[in-house]
Amino acid sequence: MIIFNMETILNIKNLNLFFGEYQALYDINLNLKKGSMHALVGESGCGKTMTAMSVMRLLPKSASIKSGEIIFNNDNLLYYKEKQMRELRGNKIALIPQDPMTSLNPLYTVGNQLIESIRSHSKVSHHQARRKAREVLDLVKIPNIECKMDFYPHEFSGGMKQRIIIAMALATNAELIIADEPTTALDVTIQKQIMELISEIKKDYGTTILLISHDLALVSNYADYISVMYSGHIVEEAPSNIFFKKPLHPYSNALINSLPTRNQLLKLKTIEGSPPSIQEHITGCKFHPRCDFCNSNICTQQIPQLREKEQNHFSACLIK
Repeated sequence: MIIFNMETILNIKNLNLFFGEYQALYDINLNLKKGSMHALVGESGCGKTMTAMSVMRLLPKSASIKSGEIIFNNDNLLYYKEKQMRELRGNKIALIPQDPMTSLNPLYTVGNQLIESIRSHSKVSHHQARRKAREVLDLVKIPNIECKMDFYPHEFSGGMKQRIIIAMALATNAELIIADEPTTALDVTIQKQIMELISEIKKDYGTTILLISHDLALVSNYADYISVMYSGHIVEEAPSNIFFKKPLHPYSNALINSLPTRNQLLKLKTIEGSPPSIQEHITGCKFHPRCDFCNSNICTQQIPQLREKEQNHFSACLIK
């Protein structure tokens, strides 16, 4: 786990998550610093969203946390009762989902939903809540606010709906925003606008961002820290500027080498094979069947641990 000199807001310690007999997360450790943007990256199915949903305590009924701690502002959220978690969600910890329609009720206007969200987390009048709603919609650059307050979700574009979800997080002064693939369904231009907006919120309000993404090219421009996940394990962690200069884990190298460049003349490199399912039993390193550096005498027998290979740079590899 990375140790920095900034104050910690969220500390996940040795988190182990199961679906029945199958393990989905293995000793996950994450240390989020106040006011930072920490990106959790990896291919689909590697455990990123399950890690985020563990923090929110919004896991499927079939999932169970067998061990570990989730410390938010010095409190272990795994000891919180559901009522306490409901008070925390949307208030201190907010979620920006992949599909904003899952968080917007199609039967109510955007203004009504914002006002209700504000009043549910603070003792203010309807008039005060409406004024606050206008303020946060202005912050996320929604035009013609008075008119748009009376619009229903279906009357907004995907990018505008995502801005409204971000406005809801701002309205309750959330200290931690979990952005789960917040730009997945948006075109490239709108992706950049949304990421710029999230970055501005971090800088202007000191909000901590946990960014879940499979897109290394996207996070490279915004994240302060990077954690790479593979098959339920964190395999590399480092400050962003260090990570992109010199990735240490073979999986991280493969991800970066598969990114297109402006001067792309050769065929794009790919990672052979696909990530294993949680039902698939692989001995040793989970990445060894796809790894170009695999030593069958070592990698198939030992489980690599995340260790500090260089200053503030951690990797879980037995070879490199």
